[in-house]
Amino acid sequence: MSSKATICGLFGKSRQAWYESKNKARNQDLHAVLILGMVKQIRKDHPRMGTDKLYYLLKPQLKEHKISYGRDKLHALLSAYGLLVRHSKRGPKTTNSNHMYRKYPNLIRDMKLSHSCQLWVSDITYIRTSKGFVYLSLITDAYSRKIVGWCLWPDLSSQGALNALQMALENEKKTDKLIHHSDRGIQYCCYDYVNYLKGQQINISMTEKGDPYENAIAERVNGILKSEYGLYNVFEDYLQANEAVKRAVNLYNNKRPHSSIEHKTPIQAHQFKGKMKNLWKKIQREES
Repeated sequence: MSSKATICGLFGKSRQAWYESKNKARNQDLHAVLILGMVKQIRKDHPRMGTDKLYYLLKPQLKEHKISYGRDKLHALLSAYGLLVRHSKRGPKTTNSNHMYRKYPNLIRDMKLSHSCQLWVSDITYIRTSKGFVYLSLITDAYSRKIVGWCLWPDLSSQGALNALQMALENEKKTDKLIHHSDRGIQYCCYDYVNYLKGQQINISMTEKGDPYENAIAERVNGILKSEYGLYNVFEDYLQANEAVKRAVNLYNNKRPHSSIEHKTPIQAHQFKGKMKNLWKKIQREES
């Protein structure tokens, strides 16, 4: 009797079962190598994309290679190789709502969206450079999650927010009932910004009682750009940061699927009409 047959007998397995288990382990190793290669390829453009989005993008390739691999198994593989996304702590505060300007009521509570350009949400976040902070103003279409306007500005004056708004109006076809929603920061409440909105016949809505959930979509988009597209990095100067923002917005709008809009990209969802199924599920966050 061969030594392999003796070993198989000791563990209660036939020789065929032993070979099958060896082949299965070998195939699993090969699958892991192949999947890690696919992940590496996706993360060239989306360096901090999390497990769920990776799994959605990998599914067609896994099916093509006849590989059965679940989301949890992918999460475990990424964890084993130290490839889970870790989120950094918050930086400087960008909202100052302690001012003399009028604060408008929240018009969007329980609002139902059926197409793009019904509701734009705005927010400002910081980006670090070796020479100090610069500030990114974003305007996002709430229905499609498309970033319709943006501006990176050297300070927190209203000009950066105004530039982002003007870009959005140049790029998009405004509807008569368009609502602009923001926090109650001075940039959005000041006369220049409010008068511009009124001049464009855009309805004004703001958060109340400082509740961040009242502007959750805008906050979420800021977080995605920073955590998944490298805007958390420290850039050499404003020009380098501005190029990074331009690239991040382009990839986000054109390539990133969203579970909240049926795994469409924002560009795809922007052309869609009707209610979209939210496929988002509450799962364990990846950061430690």
